[in-house]
Amino acid sequence: MSEARHNWSKEEILEIYNKPLMELLYEAATVHRKNHDPNTVQVSTLLSIKTGGCPEDCGYCPQAARYHTDIKGNDLMAVSQVKAQALRAKASGSSRVCMGAAWRNVKDGPEFDQVLEMVRTINKLDMEVCCTLGMITENQAKRLAEAGLYAYNHNLDTSEDYYKDVISTRAFEDRLDTIENVRKSNVTVCSGGIIGMGEALEDRAGMLVALTSLNPQPESVPINALVAVEGTPMEDIEPISIWEMIRMVATTRIVMPETQVRLSAGRTQMSREGQAMCFFAGANSIFAGDKLLTTPNPDVNEDMAMFKMLGLNPQKPFTKVSQPKTVEATDSQLQAMGEKPKWSRPGHSIERNETAKQKAKIID
Repeated sequence: MSEARHNWSKEEILEIYNKPLMELLYEAATVHRKNHDPNTVQVSTLLSIKTGGCPEDCGYCPQAARYHTDIKGNDLMAVSQVKAQALRAKASGSSRVCMGAAWRNVKDGPEFDQVLEMVRTINKLDMEVCCTLGMITENQAKRLAEAGLYAYNHNLDTSEDYYKDVISTRAFEDRLDTIENVRKSNVTVCSGGIIGMGEALEDRAGMLVALTSLNPQPESVPINALVAVEGTPMEDIEPISIWEMIRMVATTRIVMPETQVRLSAGRTQMSREGQAMCFFAGANSIFAGDKLLTTPNPDVNEDMAMFKMLGLNPQKPFTKVSQPKTVEATDSQLQAMGEKPKWSRPGHSIERNETAKQKAKIID
């Protein structure tokens, strides 16, 4: 096993990223084989349990209420609906269900109680449960852990320097504080970002510096390619090349040897050959299903056909960390505290975000 380093510099990471491609792939594949089964890939299903209406202004996100993107919003799903979706996912080969809600942050109350019941329900199906619900407090993280949550996703999105050009309604430090709150429970951390938002290579390296500096490093890191959605501030950004994705996956694998690297959004724009190179470079997790929250994703049958062609096997649940126990609501030792944390609102203006907001007002 390779030992994870927490003191990578931006210059060191850029040097790795810019290596001749064959050398980069060889090094990444070598690190991957030392730490993981190269023929096993985790299949996860991402489920939007509450869609649209988010008050944030993330420049890439079609769920932001201030942009006009034709996303059909829905209220929080019922526990029975989530269970049915989880059973379908399990039958199609997924070992993890990740539930996403378009919230700025979690608020104690009936809706959060409902999410906790969803966590209990899915964990009892012997599937890993992940949630991405926005910013959470330490007590909320512990309540999720008590319900049986396996992982919490909270992406850094990009480097700290470029963050202010993407989002103005929350601060980079809020992301780190949420991850720290999750770490105070026994829930694993899933945190990565998006490339292709107009950032420089230095920003991609900066994001990896921030992720590798976390101790322990996240157990999983999603690497997303921007899916430019009409109506968002980033609607006109051209897709990145597959070579950029391969380099980012390989670099992430080298600097985060023990982490599961998730080949996430943007796969519809990648050929099977390109995805195969990402797997060779160290990606060992994908999201299955025809949607990733609101953006397109390859059909699960296509993915299973690709797995068969490449000789890949879906990873069994709880391979990396043992299954958490579920405490029923009636036996809970933790109660809602009615917290009202003051998450940041930096308040600066991002021109392209404001332009998209004004455009939405005209359309609406």
